[in-house]
Amino acid sequence: MANLVEATSPQQFEELLQKAGKSLVVVHFLAPWAPQCTQMNDVMAELAKENSQVTFVKLEAEAVPEVSEKYEISSVPTFLFFKNNQKVDRLDGAHAPELTKKVQRLSSAAVPMGTGVAAKEDLNERLKKLVNAAPCMLFMKGSPQEPRCGFSRQIVELFKQHSIQYSSFDILSDEEVRQGLKTFFNWPTYPQVYVNGELVGGLDIVKELAESGELEHTCPKAVTLENRLKSLISKKNVMLFMKGNKEMAKCGFSRQILEMLNSTGVEYDTFDILQDEEVRQGLKTFSNWPTYPQLYVKGELIGGHDIVKELKESGDLEAVLKGEN
Repeated sequence: MANLVEATSPQQFEELLQKAGKSLVVVHFLAPWAPQCTQMNDVMAELAKENSQVTFVKLEAEAVPEVSEKYEISSVPTFLFFKNNQKVDRLDGAHAPELTKKVQRLSSAAVPMGTGVAAKEDLNERLKKLVNAAPCMLFMKGSPQEPRCGFSRQIVELFKQHSIQYSSFDILSDEEVRQGLKTFFNWPTYPQVYVNGELVGGLDIVKELAESGELEHTCPKAVTLENRLKSLISKKNVMLFMKGNKEMAKCGFSRQILEMLNSTGVEYDTFDILQDEEVRQGLKTFSNWPTYPQLYVKGELIGGHDIVKELKESGDLEAVLKGEN
């Protein structure tokens, strides 16, 4: 694909940014030895197919240290987002859904240009969208995985202790947002916490809410991984956890199991484990089944490719899928 390229030198990297101009550029800082980077390369390839106007760049972090050091890349995978040769956002870690959201938002959002009232109005609209991007939004220095100041680290730890569900924005990745948010909501310091688009406050306020027992009532509680997995495996009577989806299997075993399920005519749904690393790893432990694909009927594990193949060959597969056996 013409919009999915690899940068192997600082010069090539700069040329790609300049060539893209106002269009969005997504750069994946990776390491070839890291399996999560391989997974996110697959995600990038899919996004490149769906977003032809966006340039996706793969860059091996250790092979081009000048670029990695310039943008403070300390772990992989890390994604940087550029427009007009300027960094506008950052994502640390293998979070496929969040990467997809950022690509969709940034590829469609106009970057405020010029000066005066019009530019200020554009920024204010952007700030409103950002504080409403999730029920609970944390604007911090760094990411939850790598906080870059003591106050941000403390607030992340408080949220973790109280199982608060939230999304975050790294203000160090966007100076316009960093300065604009201070003025727009009249709060001069970071971190800042917003619930349903309304400012709650900073670290001291969050500490007071935690000490008084009100934090859980103010911010939404996170769904535990166990409860999330229970909900997913019971989403439909027949659920297949696989690499890819019904339309596009991404491994031979997943492709074969789809063919066997389709031959029965029984309705089923799929979940792409490549899109969610937490589910991918968690389900292995939850079900005590180390490989994929995994097939569930009415919330109960049937097994993987070999077991489904045996059921198909014995003529029992359709009955099992219908819960009759």
